[in-house]
Parts: sequence; C-alpha cells; structure tokens
Amino acid sequence: MRLIHTSDWHLGMTFRGGMSFSSDQEYAIDGIIGIAEEEKADGILIAGDVFDKSIASQDAIRLYDRIITHICGDLGIPVYMIAGNHDGAERISQCSALLRQSGLYIAGSLTKELQCVEGEDTDIYLLPWISTDKVRTVFPDRADQVVSMEDAYRVVLDRCRERFRKGKRNILLAHAYITDAETSVSDIAAEVGRAAAVSADLFKDFDYVALGHLHGPQDIRENLRYSGSLMTYSFGKEEKQVKSVTLIDTSNMERKIIPIPQLHKRVTLRGSYDELMKADFDEEILDGYVKLEVTDHFVGMDAMAAFRERYGNLLELSGKGLEKEDAKITMTIEEFENAGTDPGEVFTRYCRDIMGEEPTEHIRKLFCEAVGKSIH
Repeated sequence: MRLIHTSDWHLGMTFRGGMSFSSDQEYAIDGIIGIAEEEKADGILIAGDVFDKSIASQDAIRLYDRIITHICGDLGIPVYMIAGNHDGAERISQCSALLRQSGLYIAGSLTKELQCVEGEDTDIYLLPWISTDKVRTVFPDRADQVVSMEDAYRVVLDRCRERFRKGKRNILLAHAYITDAETSVSDIAAEVGRAAAVSADLFKDFDYVALGHLHGPQDIRENLRYSGSLMTYSFGKEEKQVKSVTLIDTSNMERKIIPIPQLHKRVTLRGSYDELMKADFDEEILDGYVKLEVTDHFVGMDAMAAFRERYGNLLELSGKGLEKEDAKITMTIEEFENAGTDPGEVFTRYCRDIMGEEPTEHIRKLFCEAVGKSIH
C-alpha cells in the first residue's frame, strides 16, 4: 500500500480570533490531493486535529465536506482519520459505520477494540486522542494499573498487539506527545500538556506510527514520525519548517517526504524603520504573512498604518518602547483594526506609546465622556 500521512489541519483556525486561514488551508489540502493522485496513493492517513475547535465553524465544516467528498467519492481514495484533542470526538465520528461504506474510516472516541482496517498486506489501527480517565472507563478491569499517560497507552497498545496478524504490516495512527519531540510556538496545547508526554518505546512493535499533535515535521524513531501541520501557524521556529506529507510504501517501508504547496509564506523581518520601509523584498515576502520587528522606532498607530501600505498581510508589529531602551511593544493587526473603531482603545494605545504607561480607569472614563460629548 502507498499511504499519505498528514495531520493537524486545524480547519477553522483564525489568527487570534480574527483573520481566517481558510483559503490557505484549502490551497494546501488541494495540494495534498494532487500529491495523492500523482503518487497513486491507496489511502490518506489523517492523524488528528482535523478541526481547530470541538464545535467547528460552518465554513470549516463546508471545507471539510467538499474535501472528503472529493477524496473518497470522486477519487475513490480511502481516508483513515482519528480525532485529536482539538476535535469533537463524538461529532467527528457521527455516522462512522455508514461512512465506512464510502471509504471514510473515523475513530472519534476510544473503544476497547481499537478500530482496525485490514488490508491484504497491511492492517491500519486507529487510536484517537486519549486520557487516563477515558482508558480507565474503557478498561475497568485494568483501571488500577492506569496512573499515568504511559500506563494508559500501555494498556491500549497491549490490547492492540493481541490482534496482530502474522506476516502483516501494522500501521498505527495516534495523536500524542512523544517525549523529547520538538515543539513550535503554535503547539500551545502540547506545551501545556508536557507532563503527559509518553515514551517512544511504547510503539516499538509497529512498522509505522503516523503521529499527529505537534506541528513540526520530524522523525522520533525510525518507525515514528510527525507529519506536521498543514501550514505554518506561528512565527519563529515554525517559519523555517518545510510543511510536508509523508508517503509510506508498505511493501518495503520506504518513505518519501513531499512538500505541501503554501498560499502564503510566513516570515519575521527585523530592521530599522527605514530599512523595513525601503527594503527590496521579493513579492512572496511582501504578499506573505509578516511579523515586523522594528529596532529603532516605537510601535504606534502611524507606524502600523505605514507598514500596512507596504505589507498587505502584516499580522504583528513589534517595536521599541519610549521609556526604557530594552522595552518592547507588540501589536497585532486585530488590535490595530479594533483601535480604529474604538476611541477608548486608541487612547489606551496612545498612553502606552507616548506616555509609556497604562491609563487609569478614571482617566479612561474621562476621555470616553469627552469623546461622547464631542460626538453628540
């Protein structure tokens, strides 16, 4: 079998509750579909966090419906999917028995008999996001053995190994945080749950473990790999990652890393105000998602407006504070846009930029009253 491994699509994600990434996500997923067709894939493995929220937005659901219908229905390529910690386990697996007839295999919530799709030479096991409480509930006879996440995975995977068929490849989909894996800024949930990290040794008997949860593509062991997220979701370390899918050929277990086309490049640019305003950057950067770090200028409304003329998809602006040489002020584009319609926010930003301090509630109230009188 030739299988495409992907994960962490996070459909419905927005930049800090504002700008939608749906166009980027659709572009990247269409790229994955193109890869699957070109490579004559026999299946696509999606290792969790298909959606960004347990109750997905209408736009996210529409995009999901179009994509999955096209893959399974039009192209006839089976999809093997598990729920991640961001997905609504019960929602994502509704009508799963019916959907299997169309080639869509979904494991939303843990069951005692892990869902396994048996092939001629390969068995694919679907292990969704789990917790210690969930494992204790599903395996009450071993509940006293489940103290940690390590214990929880051991109980589940022991049961799984009992079903191994002689002479067959065993592929596992899992959404987990493996010890010593490298995280990115957008891996907030993983960082918070660092204490729940589990050892790679737990998965040693599988021929390949298609991992989801962390956004950076990386090998943990020869048989364990994070495919990484669909697109670049944060600045910093993640900017340098090449987003990709992993093609696995179960006949010889060879792997091929294939880059995913991206609609926008994400980049942090650092320099003086004049350098950033006059620099001769490629169109890919000027049209990309940009964070600017200004080294000689404070972050103000005028600076934001000027930079937005040059960088159409500016998401963050960071600059020096006036009171202290090493102080740094950062604004997101959402803050800027909200400030334009909220006089109180404009005043607060003015106090931060020019006075170097937050206005008191009393001063802010006086300002709002004055603005109200001037308007009326």
